[in-house]
Amino acid sequence: MKWTAIAGSWRQTNLDIESRVREEVRSLLVLGNGLVSGGALGVDFFATDEALQAGVDASRLKIIIPSTLEIYSAHYLNRASEGVINHKQAESLILQLEMVRAMGCLVEGIAQVIDKEAYFNRITQIIDIADELIAFQINDSEGTQDTIDKARNKGIGVKVFSYRI
Repeated sequence: MKWTAIAGSWRQTNLDIESRVREEVRSLLVLGNGLVSGGALGVDFFATDEALQAGVDASRLKIIIPSTLEIYSAHYLNRASEGVINHKQAESLILQLEMVRAMGCLVEGIAQVIDKEAYFNRITQIIDIADELIAFQINDSEGTQDTIDKARNKGIGVKVFSYRI
């Protein structure tokens, strides 16, 4: 099976980006590909949600987070209390990841602290699995650029959608 990574920004998205992410996920699922993504808000959330709505088989979904779900959930709840995201976003993401975990599709990392290094290590794990990448780069996101660079260095196909918000 071919694994398609979906990656992109979590900070800013819009309905056009969400629609395109969902369209790309539907297309890769129709082709019989597996989806690997990072379990964050924004692009990752849309991609995972679309796969779940499509009833994707557990063998075709891998969601990678940098830590245990418990540490990751606490991180997102903390980010909500800081006002970086809102509580509804944190709760929606946690619920989605709990569903993915129950399906046996959640790959939990070993990071004890969720920081830039933990996220960039998670990107490496995603690209190690991926046979191709579809990236949604919004406002020159550093994390998305790191994902694109790692995919190109691996020599896999890269499709980039660039946006300015």
